[in-house]
Amino acid sequence: MSIRVAVVDDHPVFRLGMVALLGTLDGIDVVAEASSVSQALDVVTADVDVVLMDIELGDGSGIEATAGLVAKHPALRVLMVTMHEDADLLVAAMRAGARGYLVKGADPSGVERAIRAVAGGELIVGAAVAEKALGVMATSRTVARGAFPELTEREREVLDLVARGYDNATISRRLVLSQKTVRNHVSNVLGKLGAVDRATAIVRAREAGLGI
Repeated sequence: MSIRVAVVDDHPVFRLGMVALLGTLDGIDVVAEASSVSQALDVVTADVDVVLMDIELGDGSGIEATAGLVAKHPALRVLMVTMHEDADLLVAAMRAGARGYLVKGADPSGVERAIRAVAGGELIVGAAVAEKALGVMATSRTVARGAFPELTEREREVLDLVARGYDNATISRRLVLSQKTVRNHVSNVLGKLGAVDRATAIVRAREAGLGI
């Protein structure tokens, strides 16, 4: 039985090139294409086995699209395809339900292996990115078990980044959240901590071992 694939990428040249490549592979059929989150949610159905998903789409994040698609179709396998060798993005993608993380520039045989592996239920991550991600996840687990139990895990992640000195725009990029969502998280954190401002929250966070 053929592996039915959808390609989601907002760069037409890359998307068309990937579709052309997949068309040369035995047992892999491209059954849908999309260039945005909204299109992906429309065209990816339960008949699709694997989605090749870009992280940065014109109308939002491929990670948010992944979460939406996996919620609708739990059996769906999503393989992130991106230029970013960023551990934070990898962790966010996996939490959203992705089953693989492939850096653009992989050779055709690597793309084929990744698709077949993900379709078969394996988890595929490049070695270099995986090593970075393990460090991020270990830190996240430590933070989650430790300070500020009144905060949600996401709020602690945001506070940790605030304590590192990142502004909302940077936190938005690192966690692949909208700036509005980040602002809401920061506001919630300040309220729960009883901090009058961001500087006060940073001091408390660093005293507790965050942001170091």
